[in-house]
Amino acid sequence: MDKFRMIFQFLQSNQESFMNGICGIMALASAQMYSAFDFNCPCLPHYNLAYGLGILLVPPFILFLLGFVLNNNVSMLAEEWRRPRGQRGKDPAVLRYMFCSMAQRAMIAPVVWISVTLLDGKCITCAFCTSVPVETLGNGSHAGLSQGEMKRVLARIPCKEIYDGQQLIANEVAVRYLRCISQALGWCFVLLMTTLAFLVRSLRPCFTQAAFLKSRYWSHYIDIERKLFDETCAEHARSFAKVCIQQFFEGMSTDLAATRCHPPSKAPADAGEAAEKLLGITDQGTMNTALKSWHRCKPPLHLHLPALHSSNGWAGEQQPPMHPPVPRREMAAYYSGV
Repeated sequence: MDKFRMIFQFLQSNQESFMNGICGIMALASAQMYSAFDFNCPCLPHYNLAYGLGILLVPPFILFLLGFVLNNNVSMLAEEWRRPRGQRGKDPAVLRYMFCSMAQRAMIAPVVWISVTLLDGKCITCAFCTSVPVETLGNGSHAGLSQGEMKRVLARIPCKEIYDGQQLIANEVAVRYLRCISQALGWCFVLLMTTLAFLVRSLRPCFTQAAFLKSRYWSHYIDIERKLFDETCAEHARSFAKVCIQQFFEGMSTDLAATRCHPPSKAPADAGEAAEKLLGITDQGTMNTALKSWHRCKPPLHLHLPALHSSNGWAGEQQPPMHPPVPRREMAAYYSGV
């Protein structure tokens, strides 16, 4: 149990690195999921486009939402956004910084899925096989086929075993044409995402360094404040439960001593230590009031520092003015005159 507690504390102290690792694992998992996925194009004119684009876009959207779900800061962001203003204002820049940080991590797995899908080419081949330029790549003057029949034949291009339009256009020619376009789109997408990530990570702090540092500082403060509040509440709840249980057993021992004439056992020494950690909150109603007050009206971010000793000249104490040193010649003339 202690090992699990140490691991949990380590993950809490290194939450950013842990989330980066989770996003990397999700990215690798998305690539493995696509490689293990059995892609079966329906080879029907009205379903190829929906199926191909669905495989291209729906799993990345699910992975994007899953990246937000696995991030512990989502609840913190929602709580900070929805809480009453109270005595502490809410800075929209800090909320935007927190959301952008989570979105950047959540987009890693979807970007990997889309890149792998485009570079593989199956989705684009299935989705746009009916748009192959037959006049350029095949026999556009093939007699006896209407527009609907031609689309029905072209829709079977991804299904090589049932394709029967070799006289219209060769299956290998159409597949190579569509796969070439898909791979070109994939490399353009990788280049675009890499350039965008470079601009966001490196150039944004250069233009708004002060605002960037302020938003990052207060986002870290909100995270740390929430963790410390949860730890304090857990410690208070532990002390409260310990005192309640000890008082219960003390009452039971008193009743038993009254009925059986046995002296009551002495209270343990740690009862006073647990009572000190209650900080004056010793009943359920007061604790509920304190929790509601924390949610509705958080204290302002202004610390009242204790007054420092004035013997060292701190805390704004004005020192007596220092007179400039008197030259030696003037001192000698003064003493000679005396």
